[in-house]
Amino acid sequence: MTIPAVDPAARTTPGETLVEFRDIGMTYETGTTALEGVDLTVRRGEFVTVVGPSGCGKSTLLRIAAGLESHTDGTCETSTDRVGFVFQDATLLPWRSVRRNVELLAELNGLPAAERAEAAAEAIDLVGLAGFESSLPRQLSGGMRMRTSLARSLTLDPDLFLFDEPFGALDEITRQRLNDELLRLFAERGFGGLFITHSVAEAVYLSTRVIVMSGRPGRIVDVVDVPFDLPRDPEVRYTAEFGELVGRVSHSLKEAHA
Repeated sequence: MTIPAVDPAARTTPGETLVEFRDIGMTYETGTTALEGVDLTVRRGEFVTVVGPSGCGKSTLLRIAAGLESHTDGTCETSTDRVGFVFQDATLLPWRSVRRNVELLAELNGLPAAERAEAAAEAIDLVGLAGFESSLPRQLSGGMRMRTSLARSLTLDPDLFLFDEPFGALDEITRQRLNDELLRLFAERGFGGLFITHSVAEAVYLSTRVIVMSGRPGRIVDVVDVPFDLPRDPEVRYTAEFGELVGRVSHSLKEAHA
């Protein structure tokens, strides 16, 4: 199975709706309300990042989108069953090699051995792990383990990618390199992305749109469109325009948490 390329003319143009949250609320059995009145849409060709204080329900939104958790109010509609999920931890099986870890989701989805081997080989190459196919997770750096996790989801050719703070535990240099790799994949594959982070600079750099949430219960308090073209020059991080956007998002966060 070859992971299909996307027409370059369509890669950065938002397309069909992949997931839509309408008036989403989430109240747990303990009585804690995590989310309230959240309206959010992610389309193909959009990379939407959510920032907000701890406990505001950011990760809960991802779990609702993935069907891992049920909301108590509102509706969530996901128009595709090809959903990739990259967690905070790489969640690799320690006894399986990089190749065998990358093949895992395709294997669980019943893809024939030859097809999943082909898909895994292409995904490994896409994330820059060629030459490490036989390595075990304990032999990899933290960044390489996250690349393996990303490759594993790529084998399913997802329409919608969900990212739950995947780079939060990495050093800054590795984090920036993986941000660059993820943006490259986004530009090439044209999926829709919903990304959770605590880093405002990471949110602005990765996104076509940044969503700012309040403290619990989480509500959307600001939406910031990011105008920088894709593919994105890493040097944009050092421009005045980038700094202004980071400042706006940071100010919105501070106001929401005041």
